[in-house]
Amino acid sequence: MDNIDKIILKELQKNSSIPLSELSKKVGLSTTPCWNRIKKLEEDKVITSKTITLDNKKINLPITVFLSISIPNHTEIWLKNFKKIINKYDEIIEAHRVAGSNADYLLTILSPSIEEYDKFNQKIISEIECTNMSSFISMQTIKNNHYFSLDYI
Repeated sequence: MDNIDKIILKELQKNSSIPLSELSKKVGLSTTPCWNRIKKLEEDKVITSKTITLDNKKINLPITVFLSISIPNHTEIWLKNFKKIINKYDEIIEAHRVAGSNADYLLTILSPSIEEYDKFNQKIISEIECTNMSSFISMQTIKNNHYFSLDYI
């Protein structure tokens, strides 16, 4: 990956729908070589998707909850079931296996209200075998950046 690829990635992170002609000018290439570079970045799975970002408050999902989960044993069967459960719920927008705390997994969940979150929480409590679940309600989002630094490549 060279500096031109980095510029392409920076520009696409800012605006994934930038016209190819405009992007080509910004990186100093004609459209065909620029397009070929984008296709190569997609083939190499550097670019995994092109999406839009929604304001969760404007689509009636103002409540963000971080749910930590501690589990009794780490087996392939448990993990397979866990993945199946979390992937069936659109309310769960992120799931991470974590270290450095008493939790094993951390989920990010969006909800229209605390009451709706409570209903959802009760549902997944009955489905996920765990030793502990703790909910953390976000009071304010201070930073929500979907732009990755490219300083390390």
